[in-house]
Amino acid sequence: MRLLRHLQHWLKGRGQGIQVAEFVPETHPVRQWADTFPWTALVAAVERSFAQRFPAPTARGRAPVSIRVVLALELLKHELHCSDEQICNQLRTDLAVMYACGIAAVQVDRSQEHFVLPEVLAQFRSRIDAALMDELLAIQAAAAIAQGVVSPAHLVVDTFPSEQGSQRVNDAATLYKAKKKSSRSSPPSPSTARGQARR
Repeated sequence: MRLLRHLQHWLKGRGQGIQVAEFVPETHPVRQWADTFPWTALVAAVERSFAQRFPAPTARGRAPVSIRVVLALELLKHELHCSDEQICNQLRTDLAVMYACGIAAVQVDRSQEHFVLPEVLAQFRSRIDAALMDELLAIQAAAAIAQGVVSPAHLVVDTFPSEQGSQRVNDAATLYKAKKKSSRSSPPSPSTARGQARR
């Protein structure tokens, strides 16, 4: 995926290189989460979609940030309930986030404040259309079924990320609230009314 070419502006700092996987235990939740994704297929789908819908980038200037990195950051942002700025800051300081982004080794220049600017993540997100989102979800669902992580009989794909602490509106919640409201507003049954009268 030529990740080094995309990130060479901050992977070629001074000092000894760090092998990211050696510092992130196999039991770390972010590493386990990242290892469930079929990254190669997901990145290929994004590259195909972008190539069809957007002009090819020029060779001038700094190489763009790898799709592998920004896709992982976008997914991690929702998983960890972060803002764009927070997840981009974590990429600079958190080896587990680097691992999830597919970065095998780093040799950092301390003067480099950001590896990926939050604006890059916002621009990437604006390019994902409904067709691409459906394709990415289908790839992830097929990989999860193939790994035996989920059963095809009970697979539900949720494309609506919610903010931490917010109330989700879905069919189950609506039905529950409707039943609860109905039970409060309906008159008590004769047996219930008799029991209340005895008290």
